[in-house]
Amino acid sequence: MAAHAPSAKRLRQRTILEIVSRTPVANQDELVDRLRERGFPVTQATVSRDVAELGLVKLLRGDRHVYVSPDDLANAPDPEADHRLVRLLAETPVTVGRSGLILLLRGPVGSAQALARAIDQSTLQDQEGTLAGDDTILVLFADEARLARWLERFRTVQGLPTQPQGVQA
Repeated sequence: MAAHAPSAKRLRQRTILEIVSRTPVANQDELVDRLRERGFPVTQATVSRDVAELGLVKLLRGDRHVYVSPDDLANAPDPEADHRLVRLLAETPVTVGRSGLILLLRGPVGSAQALARAIDQSTLQDQEGTLAGDDTILVLFADEARLARWLERFRTVQGLPTQPQGVQA
């Protein structure tokens, strides 16, 4: 049994890194719940040791602090980037369309790369990723809830009123 413990620990810790890289986890209790959902019968004490061993840190993302692995810190959002995004959106007219779980942002010719980079660097983190062409950006989402949260925050950053519940872009 002891021979399997190190590999089980490595698998659990790999799973922790996967969880915190894909979903916002604000505390150890949430992490315990997510691990149990994946079949790991863990205690908060075990998760606490794993968090320390993995060097996870808390970082402000959106409106709350979440765990981030040291490897992801290089790609961490820059709160100052929000100011750049606000300024860019004030100078650049952008329309928002939708196709399934994809938002299509359209701006003037040549604006997509700068806007996509500003989005990627901002604290808007519910998206899976962005893809920019010349005047169009595709913003990809894993589910409806994340798309709705992102769109509401984006409209706020854009200086537009958020749409009432039930109204879609």
